[in-house]
Amino acid sequence: MIKPVKLPSKVVELLNERVNDEYSAMYFYRNASNWCENKGYVKIAAFFANEALDEAIHAEGLQKYMTDWNVTPTLTSINKPDAPTGIVEFIEAAYNMEYDLYKNYEEISNQILFQIKDTCTFDFLAKYRAIQVGAVAEYATLINKLELIDYEDKNWLFLFEQENF
Repeated sequence: MIKPVKLPSKVVELLNERVNDEYSAMYFYRNASNWCENKGYVKIAAFFANEALDEAIHAEGLQKYMTDWNVTPTLTSINKPDAPTGIVEFIEAAYNMEYDLYKNYEEISNQILFQIKDTCTFDFLAKYRAIQVGAVAEYATLINKLELIDYEDKNWLFLFEQENF
């Protein structure tokens, strides 16, 4: 009996890392949502809750791709998110996290998948690269808007929430 083709081990390793990144992002956003909800920032809480769901969907998509290629994804422990200090810090941390994800997907695609000529996985990850470009732009816009206000003043943060979420 023949054996189905599997993804190369290097690709499996890198995709497992991205699954872990996506679940870590989900934990981060869930933590941000809980904190915002507790502080009364219900619109931002809902936004972060939706971000958490999106990250879970991204992780599931990666895992489905792996199982479709006869590989069992390896799930690792997720680190507890850092304790929050405020909305601005969450937005800045989200930007950094999303930018890091963007760089990781770009690195996999451009440096590794091209070298081993895995165009199938390269094409599959096009969706993830586009998602990351959109997320980086979204958080960059929020950071730029925060520069326009006195975010130490909770009244301004309330107005920021009303305008942007």
